[in-house]
Amino acid sequence: MSPCTRRCFVRAGALAGLGFGDLLRGLSLTGQDDGAPPPRAKALIHIFLPGGMAHQETFDPKPYSPVAYRGEVRTIDTALPGVRFSEHLKRTAKIADRITVIRSFKHGEADHNRGVHNMLTGYRPSPAVVYPSLGSVVSHELGSRKSLPPYVCVPSPPNAFAGTGYLSASYAPFALGDDPSRKNFKVRDLDLPKGVDADRFERRRAMLGTIDRGFGVAEGIDGVEAMDSFYQRAYELLSSQEAKDAFKIDAEDAKVRDRYGRSAPGQRMLLARRLVEAGVRYVTVTVGGWDHHERIADAMRRQLPPVDQAFSALIEDLDSSGRLDETLVLLSTEFGRSPKINKTGGRDHWPGVFSVVLAGGGVRRGYVHGASDATASAVDAKAVGPEDLARTIFTLIGIDPDKSLLAGGNRPLRLVKGGRVLHDVLEGGGA
Repeated sequence: MSPCTRRCFVRAGALAGLGFGDLLRGLSLTGQDDGAPPPRAKALIHIFLPGGMAHQETFDPKPYSPVAYRGEVRTIDTALPGVRFSEHLKRTAKIADRITVIRSFKHGEADHNRGVHNMLTGYRPSPAVVYPSLGSVVSHELGSRKSLPPYVCVPSPPNAFAGTGYLSASYAPFALGDDPSRKNFKVRDLDLPKGVDADRFERRRAMLGTIDRGFGVAEGIDGVEAMDSFYQRAYELLSSQEAKDAFKIDAEDAKVRDRYGRSAPGQRMLLARRLVEAGVRYVTVTVGGWDHHERIADAMRRQLPPVDQAFSALIEDLDSSGRLDETLVLLSTEFGRSPKINKTGGRDHWPGVFSVVLAGGGVRRGYVHGASDATASAVDAKAVGPEDLARTIFTLIGIDPDKSLLAGGNRPLRLVKGGRVLHDVLEGGGA
């Protein structure tokens, strides 16, 4: 009998529904990190600030550097002794003892799209493979709960890299199609079209199922199965009143809506909280544009306070309800801004160091991880990269980051390549 080659294992895994990493673990050739913590998070809210939020004007100010580096924005004390934030993060400063700030994040991509790819997938862009977003991986691995989409983008995906990559289209995010801060906000595709009652809807559904089964048998098209799964989730959403209610932000008390702020950041983060409470596993909230090449001080004065109000309200709400410990909150951007103020009063692209914020879901409270140097130009201690963040997120939410999935039907790729779990950032971790 001829020995079984690597290709044999890949084929066997595909037939059994296993990835290549699962097979190797079965042969004790690889496996999870023995020091990996148990999963803590049941859901994740990712607040993404596209454009490149300046770390100097937010979570890593340099008040003692020359004015050409520190800029015009002043700083304030926080709930953590010796830790200062931007003056426009007044509310978040008061809850700094409930969050972790990573001040030593870095990667090598100064282009917007490539930077976003790093942060949403945990991988550097490749001409050969389109990688899935973290949200689509969560959708693939954990599936839906309570007839709700497992992965939702509020109000829409930040760009194409928030999508499924090499995974099936059935793991794509559900996009609202409208902004919850609008007065007449309405999520598209949650109600039956006019003139279509429940009986007619069920007849159409049965007819489509018959057609799809015929195509699947006759043609063997992989996409039919993917679309069938996609339609099944859509049907569940249309027929579930509980799922529909999760999107009804106007059901919230007016005082709660005011506390978050009647702004785009406020209502988007409030809706994200409602969705994870209802059963959505992964919500990406996109807020604003932060590509401040000009007059950054004015832009921060205008844009940051609504984010500050919404983010602090979100953390306080989750904490007071007891849900923060099981909900991982991530605030990130694609890269930082240059250490020196430019001629137009702004800052340019800078992937060499920037800040990321985490809270809940097994993350330490009141901790600052790593540091940038005196002018916020480079990492001074404890560098963190996208693969470290992705590995930590998957571990906290109960997904093996070393699992492999088949890209293109026959190429096994790990969910995370390299990186390490950020044990210092986790609850009980040492500084």
